[in-house]
This record gives sequence, structure tokens and C-alpha cells, in this order.
Amino acid sequence: MQKKRIVEEDIFMRASGVLLPVSSLSSKYGIGCFSKEAYQFVDFLKKNGQSYWQILPLGQTSFGDSPYQSFSTFAGNPYFISLEGLIGRGLLKKKDCDGYDFGSNPADIDYGKMYRARYRLLKKAFKLFYEVKDADYVKFLDFQEQEASWLFDYALFMALKDNFKGKSWIEWPDGIRLREPEAVKEYQEKLKEQILFYEYLQYEFYSQWEALKSYANRQGIQIIGDLPIYVALDSADAWAQPKLFQFDKNGMPTAVAGCPPDAFSATGQLWGNPLYDWDYHKKTGYDWWISRVRASYKMYDVIRIDHFRGFDEYYAIPAKDKTAEFGKWEQGPGIGLFDALSHALGKLNVIVEDLGYITDSVRELVRAVGFPNMKVLEFAFDAKDQGPRDYLPYNYDKNCVVYTGTHDNETLRGWLDSIPKADYGMIEKYLGYKVENKDEMVAQVIRLAQASAANLCIVPMQDYLCLDNRARINEPSTIGKNWRWRMLPGELTPAAGLLMKNLTKTYGRMPAAKVAAGQLKQSVGKKKRRDVQAGAVQKESAGIVTGAVHEESVREQGGIVEKEDVSVRGGSVQKEDERVQVKAGQQKRVVAQLGVGVEKRRV
Repeated sequence: MQKKRIVEEDIFMRASGVLLPVSSLSSKYGIGCFSKEAYQFVDFLKKNGQSYWQILPLGQTSFGDSPYQSFSTFAGNPYFISLEGLIGRGLLKKKDCDGYDFGSNPADIDYGKMYRARYRLLKKAFKLFYEVKDADYVKFLDFQEQEASWLFDYALFMALKDNFKGKSWIEWPDGIRLREPEAVKEYQEKLKEQILFYEYLQYEFYSQWEALKSYANRQGIQIIGDLPIYVALDSADAWAQPKLFQFDKNGMPTAVAGCPPDAFSATGQLWGNPLYDWDYHKKTGYDWWISRVRASYKMYDVIRIDHFRGFDEYYAIPAKDKTAEFGKWEQGPGIGLFDALSHALGKLNVIVEDLGYITDSVRELVRAVGFPNMKVLEFAFDAKDQGPRDYLPYNYDKNCVVYTGTHDNETLRGWLDSIPKADYGMIEKYLGYKVENKDEMVAQVIRLAQASAANLCIVPMQDYLCLDNRARINEPSTIGKNWRWRMLPGELTPAAGLLMKNLTKTYGRMPAAKVAAGQLKQSVGKKKRRDVQAGAVQKESAGIVTGAVHEESVREQGGIVEKEDVSVRGGSVQKEDERVQVKAGQQKRVVAQLGVGVEKRRV
């Protein structure tokens, strides 16, 4: 039995945040990146009372474009380098970027076209960067030195992949596959310019990311990053440090990761990731894991650890097998790993992904480490389930993180369209009234998450926008259609922000600084209170009286959601300094999401 608790106090105060992959931002040139749209999204979160921005892994993606299969656990994805940032520094010209084809659908990422265009432009930027050798080049040399523990191996690995036409390292000639010194020396000389190019890409990635993260932190927004438990087989990590993994004397895996057969897959899931040699890691005091987590905390404020159950027991499948049917459960490192991490790094801000089939021993490990675990509302409403209903809000304790759904789930709107009538009826019974309008039901499920006891509430941006499954991020066990969705320019609407802010304030999740500011404003500004009944609003900052119907606080009774700092004039919504005309076709959705004027029939 695990008895020790790594974290004695809850990590999170009561707060809320939004899940949105960087790739889904509406940046120019084919994919979301560290562009002005990322900074605007931070501003949007701050304006609407959020405290966290959760993203997906930032690693460089490989075949299939999944952020959970990366060429390096330490390297960032060059796709996220803002080309506009490079234009601003004179390393690219706008006409060069505008001349490339990044795809025709702004709501979709065309990875093939983007790869060809972006890498050509990045090589052009690198060539000028290397020729000029200005003050930034000195910073680049410092970066090489600071990140030497992983940077060269990664850059050599990527240069070798280019040299061998993209083949996996297990297919390379034996000399370089096994990292024989003479072979390494030969290719290091042969590929020195390409090696430098990949090191430069990491310099640009980290420079831009650090600037964005620093800006977010200054605005009171913390970043929740994602740490996959496993690395990819075709990665610099597996090639450069084979002792970390269950490899034979020929440098080939003896067993790989996956999941056993279940009701969803008769042959199980064969992931193919190399498995760790946990005995070796223990002998080294978990040095590599300490380095990995330390690097993660340089990138993120909080890390979500994917597939946490693998630290208790992991499913090992013989590497030669074509399915996951004949694997077996093996013992993981347990709490010993987290003892080592805590001793080396101090307080660990971690969210545990403990979804799926969970055993008592996994639950005990979660209790022992004390990290908050995950609750997903889309798992809560199964009319056929006669189990303990762990995902229903009345079963939550404070030390958890509630999600409406994750990147692997349907959007809320898509889910409501797909679930059986009995499951939909279960949601209505839980609410206590019928909700025939599914757009309004999206808002009510978000309300359940915000109202729950969970210290932290995270809602995917697609749910606040009430988007259907065309905006789904990933459908597990499928390829070719995942990781592609992007917000359209202008899709980050004031109505979505209003819903976000209202629910966040109503359920006590506003940042402490904003709550204190609001209390101060209330105590000293009594003479400037808005007269709701008269319909006149006196703006403190501008001293402008508008003739709009302005409600500082309309209580939620009767299905009306609290509105703050919003003027409604005809069909327009005016929020703070923004005024957006709501088209006739949008009014119905806005009203439904806000829950205004909806008749609720008791079940």
C-alpha cells in the first residue's frame, strides 16, 4: 500500500481556464503559432476572468501529425515559429510568405502543404540569420551551450533523417544506428550545416515561446502543458539513449506500449512506443526523468501527465507482435519516481490523467502523490452505467480538475447530437428541467462543470463557441483527419466571452486580483452605480451615458444568466470597448447559450 503523499496541499485555488491547442489559433500561414493571435487569445482569457490556458504538447510532430508522437521530448515544433515574427526582424519578406500555398481552408491545417512551405521559408530565414551574425547570433550561441544536453543529439538526429529520406533510425546503417563514434564523427562533419539549421529552429522556437509565456504570466494567465508518458520509437531520445529503454543488444525494442483488448477494440491498441527500463532509471536516481520534468517546467507552469496509470502498471506487448492481444501487465516505478522528482525539483504542479479503466492500485498511487486528477462530464451521463458514477459532479472532491471534454472527445455540441435519448434525458433529470435547445444544453453542461466542487474547471474553446464535431481535435484510433481544426478569424466572439465570464464569476472562479478590484470598486463607487431599471449606464472611465438597456447584474433566476458590462441595443451586443453586430441568424444561438427567456419545464 502507498502511504506517503507527495503534495500535502491542493495545487489549485478555485479557478477556471480554457483548452485550446496552439495549432488551432487563427494565425496566418497555415497553422496556429506564436503570432499576434496567440497574444490576442491571452488578452481574451484575461478579459473574461480566466486563469489558465491549457495546450497540447509542443513537441515536433512526426508521421500522423500527433503531438503525442514527437521526434524529441525536449525539442519544440518549428511549425509554431511565427513567420510574421521573422518578417518583423528582417529575416523574411512578407511577399515571400504570401507567395506560398498553405492550403485553401482557413478552418483546416493542410500539413503536407504547410510542411513544404514552412521549411523552405525557415531555411531562407536561417541562411540570412547565419550570414548576418548580429546580436541575436550571440544569443543563439548561448542557447547552444545552455541546451547542450539534448540539442546536438536532436539536431544530428533530424539531419540524419533528412539524409536517409525520412527513414526511421532503426533502418539506418548499423554504424550510425548504433552510434559508433567513427560514424557519428563522419556524419557530424558531412551534415554540419543541416545540424546548425535544426539547432537554429529550436532557438527561434524557444525565443518566441518564452516571450509568449512571459506575456501570458504577466496577464495572470498560467500555461498548462501536456507531458506524454512515453516517447516515440522514432525519436532522438530512443536513438541517442538506448539504455533508457527495453532494447536488446542490437538496439532494437523487445517490448512496446499499448492497451489490452476491451469492449472498444477486440485486438487491443498497439501504440508501438518503446517501454522504459525502469530498473535502469531507478539505478540512476531517475536522472533522465528529472531532466525531462525540469525542462517541462521551463515551458509550462503546470504539467498534465498523460496515461498516469502507466507509472503504477504498464502493458508490455512483445515487439514482434502485430496486435496487442498477447501483452502482459508489468510493474511501474510507483511513488519512487515522484519521490525523486519532488526531492530534486521541489513542489510539483501536476494534473494526473487517470481516465479509462483504473484499478485500485492506480487509485492508491493517485491518492499517494496527492496530485489532482481529471473528471470529464461527457463520461458522466451513461444511462446504462450502474457503477459508482465517479464523473458525476456530486461525487467530486475539491482536489480535481473538471473538463466538459478533452482533445480526444467529441465537442459538447457534437456529443449531444450523438448520444442516445436516454443519456440526454439523464442530463435533463440531473438539471431538473427539460432543455430542448441543444445550444442551450451546451451552456448548461458547461454550467455544471463551473458549478462543481472541483478546484479547477477547464472547458475546450469549441464548447464555448458551441461548435459541432467538425471542430473535434482528435478521434482516437483513426488517422488522416485529426489535429487539423482551427478557429476562423473573428470566431472568438464577445458572446462566447460573455458566457465564459458570467459563469466564471457566478461560481466563484474569478482571479483573486479581479475579485479584490471588484470589491474595491463596489465600496468606493456607490455614487456611480448603474441604474438598471432606468436603462441608463454611466461609464466610469469615459463618463458617457448611453441609452442602452444596461444590466450590471441580472440574476440567474428564471433561466436568465448574469450579464455584466454589456449593453444590448436591438440586435447588437456591446461589450466593454467592443461592439459586434449580431446577425439575425446568430441571435438565436446567443440567446440560447445565455439561457435568456427559455422556458424550463420541470421533469
